[in-house]
Amino acid sequence: MLKKVPHTYTIIFSIIVICAILSWFVQGGEYSREKISVDGIERTVIVNNSYHEVENTPQTWQVFSVLLRGIEKQSGIIAFILIIGGAFWIMNSSKAIDVGIFSFLKSTKKLERVKAIKFIGVNNIVITLIVILFSSFGAIFGMSEETLAFIVIIIPLAISMGYDSITGLCMVYVAAHIGFAGAILNPFTIGIAQGLSDLPLFSGFEYRILCWFVLTSIFIIWLLRYARKIKKNPKLSLTYNIDSYWRKERDTKLQDIVYKSNKSAWFVYFFILATLILFSIKYPETTLTIGENTSFTFFIMPLLTTIFAISGFLSVRKSYHFFILNILAFTIIFLIVGVMGYGWYLAKISGLFLAMGITSGMAAGLNADGIVKNFITGVKDIMSAALVVGLAGGIIIILQDGHLIDSLLHSLASSMKEIGKVASLGMMYIIQTTINIIIPSGSAKAALTMPIMALFSDVIGLSRQATVMAYQFGDGFTNMITPTSGVLIGALGIAKIPYEIWVSFFWKFILFIILIGFLLLIPTAIFPINGF
Repeated sequence: MLKKVPHTYTIIFSIIVICAILSWFVQGGEYSREKISVDGIERTVIVNNSYHEVENTPQTWQVFSVLLRGIEKQSGIIAFILIIGGAFWIMNSSKAIDVGIFSFLKSTKKLERVKAIKFIGVNNIVITLIVILFSSFGAIFGMSEETLAFIVIIIPLAISMGYDSITGLCMVYVAAHIGFAGAILNPFTIGIAQGLSDLPLFSGFEYRILCWFVLTSIFIIWLLRYARKIKKNPKLSLTYNIDSYWRKERDTKLQDIVYKSNKSAWFVYFFILATLILFSIKYPETTLTIGENTSFTFFIMPLLTTIFAISGFLSVRKSYHFFILNILAFTIIFLIVGVMGYGWYLAKISGLFLAMGITSGMAAGLNADGIVKNFITGVKDIMSAALVVGLAGGIIIILQDGHLIDSLLHSLASSMKEIGKVASLGMMYIIQTTINIIIPSGSAKAALTMPIMALFSDVIGLSRQATVMAYQFGDGFTNMITPTSGVLIGALGIAKIPYEIWVSFFWKFILFIILIGFLLLIPTAIFPINGF
């Protein structure tokens, strides 16, 4: 008889208690820090050879205060989750997403008439295209937190295709983080790490493209095999019973939905169009930046305004459901433009989705009170995930207050002495992977480790570029399983997947992809590669 698996809150709080106990026995230590300018941005980095022991700061009653401090630390992600939950609940109340999924599946069935597509499988093509899309976003501009907004779209799609919530989460969250790990131009990891290592920004991208292709291809093959198994026997899914929530949400009597336009949808259409025209006048040209040194300027806002004028008009005429889907599509497009063109982050992205929720509710004919009630319902539904994110943030706080992070880093770095290049690179990879479990922030970890690792690579005759790649892989893979990742915990909360079930399902693939990462690192140590 299997023992009952502890609740996610119990697991995370247990880790906090263990870290607090370690603070009594592990010698505390610190590195001195200094501020330097990296690509015009002032950053705090470690001073070389500055590690020194400090008096221990045992953590006791602090384990009970870290929930509040964790919520403060992760407040941006928590607020983002709550706003996304409320905004999409408003949209879901209109049944527009159900209509969109139904229409999408109906149209894909027609593709089965093409023999080649039927042989490959329409669902396989859909899964592959979605994975490539999100993996590309992760590799190019470091999509991570932004995936939370798409989970409530992709999981219902996966359920409707006969799969489970795990498949849906893999299609969006894992795909983006596979791309994040195999980053090509990710400014949050590659840009910072190379800047701190005194390397030309985004140099060596040719080999990174190959790595991204290999990692994404392996993931697609693995996911398609899993999806096929669940399609044949849905009860094999670890989330079969949990997915009753999503099946219930999906099982709407679509034939009872009245497809119609309404005055409020026309009002929203003209209001958005007028707003976009004003934006087009103010921002006639937009410079999209890919990474740090690749950009192009184009009349994006006027073009998108023109497309919206046409697509919005046609969709409103058809039904306000399709107009709401049109709003969703342009929200995604403006998300990409905002991130790549104007450096948007959580605040502006959450504002964009809140506007999407409000305009969707208005288009569906809801009054102000109706929109507010639906928003509050959505916030309540996602509140559990927000609390878990705050609790997970408490782990980092206990480690910081106990002066354990630097001492653990120093111990790991000291273990690399007089070993070969491949072994040294492998050790760096292991260190970065281990550190990522307690410090999921890629930029923080780069500032902490790269000044040391880059100099160490010089001593042993290893390319600094190879060291950056060891950091890149070490930073990326474990993000998809570590409980200290606020984004992961938030994604699981939105997907209704308990953390313990996710670990049970995903740990084998994580170990496999970590091994693949090491194999991809070996050529950087033994072969001459452009940029390395």
